[in-house]
Amino acid sequence: MIKKLVIRNYALIDSLDIDFAQGFSVITGETGAGKSIILGALSLILGQRVDTKVVTDMSVKTLIEGTFDVASYNLKPFFEENDLEYDDECIVRREIAPSGKSRAFINDTPVTVAQLKQLGDRLIDIHSQHQNLLLADSGFQLRLVDVLAHNAQELSDYQAEYKRCVALAAELDAARRRLADAHADEDYIRFQYAQLQEARLVAGEQEELELEQERLTHAGDIKEALYEITSLLDGNEASVLGALNAILSRARTLHNYFPEAQQATERLDSAYIDLKDLHATFADWNESLAVDPERLAWVEERLDTIITLQQKHRVKSVDELIALREEYAAKLNSIDNSDADIEKLQQQLAKAETERAAKAKQLTATREVSARNLSLLLAEELRPLGMPHVRLSVDLEPVAYNKMGAEQVVIRFSANKNQPLQPVADVASGGEISRLMLCIKSLVADAMSLPTIIFDEIDTGVSGDIAARMGSIMHRMSQYMQVIAITHLPQVAAIGNNQYRVYKDNSGDTTHTHLVKLNNDERVEEIARMLSGTTLTEAALNNARVLLASQDQ
Repeated sequence: MIKKLVIRNYALIDSLDIDFAQGFSVITGETGAGKSIILGALSLILGQRVDTKVVTDMSVKTLIEGTFDVASYNLKPFFEENDLEYDDECIVRREIAPSGKSRAFINDTPVTVAQLKQLGDRLIDIHSQHQNLLLADSGFQLRLVDVLAHNAQELSDYQAEYKRCVALAAELDAARRRLADAHADEDYIRFQYAQLQEARLVAGEQEELELEQERLTHAGDIKEALYEITSLLDGNEASVLGALNAILSRARTLHNYFPEAQQATERLDSAYIDLKDLHATFADWNESLAVDPERLAWVEERLDTIITLQQKHRVKSVDELIALREEYAAKLNSIDNSDADIEKLQQQLAKAETERAAKAKQLTATREVSARNLSLLLAEELRPLGMPHVRLSVDLEPVAYNKMGAEQVVIRFSANKNQPLQPVADVASGGEISRLMLCIKSLVADAMSLPTIIFDEIDTGVSGDIAARMGSIMHRMSQYMQVIAITHLPQVAAIGNNQYRVYKDNSGDTTHTHLVKLNNDERVEEIARMLSGTTLTEAALNNARVLLASQDQ
């Protein structure tokens, strides 16, 4: 509930501090006194857009601040989700700088206007005349049935299946489009894949082929060099190995009388063994290496094939060609298996649609009960409000599956005998719609336990006993929530537990709007004015006392 409202430099309000109480409060005042200004200021801290035209003094900051008791409204999760400090008393503030820039705060923490609106929707429901237009909105009528059905779980279960159907249908549609696109390119893909597959590419082969090409191209020069090396090592008596063998033999003769030479002899022996091994290696190379023009031609042809494929596909390596081949293979595999994939998706979608139908049926069942109850409850509430012959039907009409279910709601209404039931927005008068919306709000508020509801002249178009009965409904609502009504009717004002008066002060250079809470004597005078006009008569005062006294009984 709202406990306090502070307004500074807003429209005709220079400064206003007002405390609100629990129960049923009424706000009265002459037309044009500024009731709409107060509602406009309040709407700003509930997340509505700022109009800088309402800033009177552009050199001074505009401030609207509301203090709310939120202890009983399970709002802690909202504060945690938005990383806000939670307290049972919540302060919401909106500031408009002289530059026109707006800032919003929840418990002194800056927030976005979207966050402010999200919280505001949980704090106050302002019912103004334009909200009566909701009766023509089938979405509003459906939400009304759902609120009274307490079917949040059934709706959530249905929406989960509906979303699954939407997702699967989209996936199936995408799969069909991909298949159509793939079929359009299938011949091209198969040709490219066949060419790459026929090439039988092997990772790393290009580097090996280029080395082999180099070797085969210079095979004659390599064999000549190898022959010379083997000849110099061991081709004649003057060869390196022959000379080293002679040196080794002579060195061994020193061992008996020159032991120091033994280590050097061992080193010579090791060198001789290494050189013999190298000679064998060079000889093997020379034997195995052949001048092979045919092999060279094949290698060059193979490299030409690889380079041609690289140029064609605009890649730089065999590895990239292999990756491209695998990509084509995957696409062909997808095409070959796409019918099975689509069939699987079709089966999944069919199963999901069956589940959706079952969940929709459960949801519809809750709505059917709620619709019957709503028509009875509304008729029962409306009859004492000057509509003794009222008839209502809340009808469910089948529609294609959508996120809200498989039906729409149409409220049909007749206020007179022998008048056929027709959509309520088509036949109900302004006064009838006001009374109907009050009854709807009463039922919804009871079901949802909103913290605060503000009725902005919902009693327009009615008077006398009907007005008093509408006031009684609002008073009844205030037993489990805070209700504030802006009214011009003394019968409604008298029923309020608390009364506030809006008035304009023209005594200075500028006009200012004020809001004050009235004591008992002031209430008598205010209600008397509402009964008789600006001139207070004793009869009007007595009438006001009677009205107020009757509410205390």
